[in-house]
Amino acid sequence: MRNKALIALAGVALMTAACTTTDPVTGEVVRDNTKTNAIIGAAVGAGLGYATNTNKGEQGRKNAVIGAGIGALAGAAVGQYMDKQQAELRRELAGTNVTVTRNGDNIILNMPSDVTFGSGSASIDASFYPVLNDVASILNKYPSTYVDIVGHADSTGSDAINEPLSEDRANSTAAYLTSRGVVNQRLFVAGMGSRQPIASNATPEGRAKNRRVEITLRPVQE
Repeated sequence: MRNKALIALAGVALMTAACTTTDPVTGEVVRDNTKTNAIIGAAVGAGLGYATNTNKGEQGRKNAVIGAGIGALAGAAVGQYMDKQQAELRRELAGTNVTVTRNGDNIILNMPSDVTFGSGSASIDASFYPVLNDVASILNKYPSTYVDIVGHADSTGSDAINEPLSEDRANSTAAYLTSRGVVNQRLFVAGMGSRQPIASNATPEGRAKNRRVEITLRPVQE
């Protein structure tokens, strides 16, 4: 992966098959994207794509976040903090086609590219700016979370096309959030190409679901 490019882009302000779990706030049964969290965990372990932190690894990232003045959570405060953040995200993003799901203490935002990016493009559709503005506002209100941004593609085209495109889409999302005040040290950026589909690539509908950017919010814990 082009880590140096990821680091640089995420630091620049923008100028231009799943399981289910129960929402602890609403009691609603929602999709639980455990596969995405496994991928993010593996990427974090490898030290890939950190936006500003050159000390690779989860502890290094934590040090960078704490150094930026962001407090860590402990005990029952973790779940309560994430519950409140999830409730606000679900309320603000209702009707936007962005899904908000929960896996333990992690919150996953699934942003399909048909509402965020044009076909083959990494430029965010201007009509999606208000949605990202709402996301950034809530992220700024709840700073004690890591923000892991991972781009995905469908299987159309080669890896040589899909992997850079998925990375660039993740970077565009990260850069926009940074431009709206989200602290850079919180960000992790990566692209997975077509390797992690959540639907069949045999149909147009499935491919549309697979072209996406996922943002996973994880609590910064003591």
